[in-house]
Amino acid sequence: MTMEERYTLKKSNPALQVLIYIFLGIWALVNLFPLYFMFTFSLKSNDEIFGKNIVGLPHDWLWSNYSAAMYTGNMGLYFLNSVLVTFATIVLCLASALMATYAITRIKWRFSKLTNAFFMLGLTIPLQASIVPVYVVLSKLHWLNRYTTLIVPYAAFSLAMAILICSGFMVEIPYDLDEAARIDGCGLWGTFFRIIIPLMKPAYATVGIYTFLQCWNEFMFANVFISDSVHRTLPVGIKALSGQHTTDWGPIGAALVIATFPTLLVYIFLSKRIQESFIAGAVKG
Repeated sequence: MTMEERYTLKKSNPALQVLIYIFLGIWALVNLFPLYFMFTFSLKSNDEIFGKNIVGLPHDWLWSNYSAAMYTGNMGLYFLNSVLVTFATIVLCLASALMATYAITRIKWRFSKLTNAFFMLGLTIPLQASIVPVYVVLSKLHWLNRYTTLIVPYAAFSLAMAILICSGFMVEIPYDLDEAARIDGCGLWGTFFRIIIPLMKPAYATVGIYTFLQCWNEFMFANVFISDSVHRTLPVGIKALSGQHTTDWGPIGAALVIATFPTLLVYIFLSKRIQESFIAGAVKG
């Protein structure tokens, strides 16, 4: 029996299909339950959260928790700060990665391989080991408590992976296109912007979503390098909602929803593009 016949037999077996759908349904519930719990958690009082109604729907839907998180907890400002820092980091990281990859893979020069190896060392450096030297450098430059305090380190630590992703796509672009562009009068920058950049679109989503996840949920740098409330991002702002003696957990749950759902929306709208980019990279490899 061939592989195709066995697959057809399994596909046409009603009992097997029922078992598969049951398993997938259970798996979906397991993965969706944390979202359900977090959303209902954000609409409850402390009494319901601690003992009276832990898992069920709220008895009193406290939408006021969201207003408390947005205005009393200043989540609106922290949300805008996270959006600004994340967007600027993605733009800076993607632009730097494309130019560095172009120089490494398309321009023939002596130290291209050594430069690529130097960039790849960034994959081996953990954030925890670099927090002290980065803090000292930022302090010497008087860059603490600014948006650039987070944008520059975030982009730097995301650059190695971005170059690795971009290299997988750029090396597969025929070099004949560069030579044809030069014959038509394009210089180095003209070839980069008119030929390479349009052909690298499949890599944009992959680099963008990777950088987004690195920046949006990052806590350690944001907590150490930012001490004022004006430039705080969402993870640090959520931590600030917990009091020293008593804590109202409903607004904290609302803040977690505000911080989490943008990530889900980004994945929902970009998941197809991400899958296409991974498939393209696999076929090229």
